[in-house]
Formats: sequence, C-alpha cells, structure tokens
Amino acid sequence: MAPTGLRYDELHRRGPAGAWRPLVGVPLVALLFFFGQFALMGVFTVALVLTARDSHEIADQLSGDPVTPAFLAFVNLGWALAIPAVLAVAFVLHRQRPGAVVSVAGRLRWRWLALCLGLAAAALAITVVVSTLLPDQGAGTVGVDDAPNPWTTTVRDFVLVVVLLTPLQAAGEEFVFRGYLAQAFGGLATRLGSRAAAGVAVVVPALLFAAAHGLGQDLPVFFDRFAFGVVAGALVLLTGGLEAGIAMHVLNNFLAFGLALAFGDMTDALHPTGGTWWSIPVTLTQSASYLLLTVWAARRLHVAARMPPPEGGGILETRRGRV
Repeated sequence: MAPTGLRYDELHRRGPAGAWRPLVGVPLVALLFFFGQFALMGVFTVALVLTARDSHEIADQLSGDPVTPAFLAFVNLGWALAIPAVLAVAFVLHRQRPGAVVSVAGRLRWRWLALCLGLAAAALAITVVVSTLLPDQGAGTVGVDDAPNPWTTTVRDFVLVVVLLTPLQAAGEEFVFRGYLAQAFGGLATRLGSRAAAGVAVVVPALLFAAAHGLGQDLPVFFDRFAFGVVAGALVLLTGGLEAGIAMHVLNNFLAFGLALAFGDMTDALHPTGGTWWSIPVTLTQSASYLLLTVWAARRLHVAARMPPPEGGGILETRRGRV
C-alpha cells in the first residue's frame, strides 16, 4: 500500500503556496536569530556591569576564550531563542501551528522523547566502549584515566548551566536545522520527486549544521558534525518529528561537557581542534547504533512518520471515484 499523509519535510504543503516563502523564511530565521543574539548580549552585559565588574573582566567572561559559565549560558540561551524565531516564521509565512514544527502528530510526543533519551544513552554507551579500543581520536577528547579536575565554584556553575540550559540549546538547534530548514528545503525540492526531496531535506541542513560550528574546523571534526546532522535529519523523516534528534543532541552534549568538566577543559570541548581520522569509526558507531535502535523502536511502537490526511478526505475521494 502507498503511504498516506504528508512526510515531515512536506508539511509546508498544508499552508499557502509559493516557492518564495521558504526563500524568504530561511534568511528571516537567520535574521531573527542574530537579532536575538544582540539583544541577549545586551542583557548579559548589563547583568555583568551590575555585579561591579570592570570592562576587561566583562570582555573575558563573554569572549569564549576561555569558555566561562557566563559564555556557555549565553550560547545556550541564544540557541533557545531560535525556537520562538522558527515558530514565528513558520506561522507568519506558512500558517503553521507550533505543533506542526515539532512532529506530524502536531505536538511534542513526550513518551517517545523519553524513550529516545534511553536509546541515545544506550548508543553512547556502545560508542564509549568502541572509542576506548581505538587510538586517541583528538578533537577535544579526554582521557578518563587522568586525575579528575578539582571541584570548584566554576565547575559548579558549569554544571548548573549544562544541566539547566543545554537541553534548550540542543532543542533550538534541532528546531532550526532539522525543523524549519528541513521543511523549507524539502518543500523547495518537491519538483525533484519525493525521494530526492527527502535527500535534500536531510543533506543540505546537515551541511549547514556542520558549517555553523565554524569554517576553521578540521575535516574529521566537520565530518563528525555532518554525520550527526545526517542521522538526526533521517530520523526526523523516519519518525515524523524532532524528538529523536533532540534526544541524541542532548545526551551527546551532556556526555561531552560532563567528561570535559570531570577530566578535561570546557574550551576544548566547545571548540575541538586536532581531530584525527580515528574519530570516524566512533562517529559511525554512534550514528549506526542510534539509527538502528530508534527505527526499530519506532516500528515496534507504530510511531507515526506521516501526518494523517483530513478525516474523511481520502474516503470521499474514493467514493466519488467509484460513483
């Protein structure tokens, strides 16, 4: 039987027609995102000034070199502001309700998200085992056999920022790259056919996602982020929503930041350099294991991958045809 209903990347078809809409929407999301960054920078600067710190200390806190709790909070909240930006553009240009940006069910499927967090943890556990059997992968990796970092007030502040704000940062990136961009580019590529449009909806946002982390990345680091984007994008189409990508993103960042706080350095974790090609087997292990586990679970639980057609719409068309 042919699948019924619209795939996630096809949901813009439910709104007003016009190829110009995603062409305007993509730069508009970027503009709102950067405007939010400037506004947030002003808020952080005022807050730091009110704590009676001098200008040099304020600059150090927000420069990102080294990464401080204030800078990490700024980055996380900045990406969190991308969520209302995406929802606003989707509503104004495509007449989409917020739920249609999240999933084909028109809402966040909390139980499915919780299960995906468990699957992401299992995939990360497999990945950690594989990484310990391979040579040093570089790119900000840390050795857990080293002496742990001492507990300080800075570490405490980092822990609070990571636990409270990192899920918002991960969700914000997913709303942009696997949410609006997937639907926008998937809609633009509709004339190429369904399969080609699906490929465009996955690959193009994955490339932009990897590039958004900095153009000076080592090739293995870029490939790692690109592979992450491809897997997250494929899961959006295969499971019909952002939940699987958000879960993998949150757990991935928790592990990276947690290891950095315990044994390494947050600056290296946030801006990894010196990646080696030994990171590729680790990346492929995580990607393949999480993809297989999630697709298996989605099929077992009959997680909707398409938005159902309007009630009675398909039946009426069939009956008219028979008559």
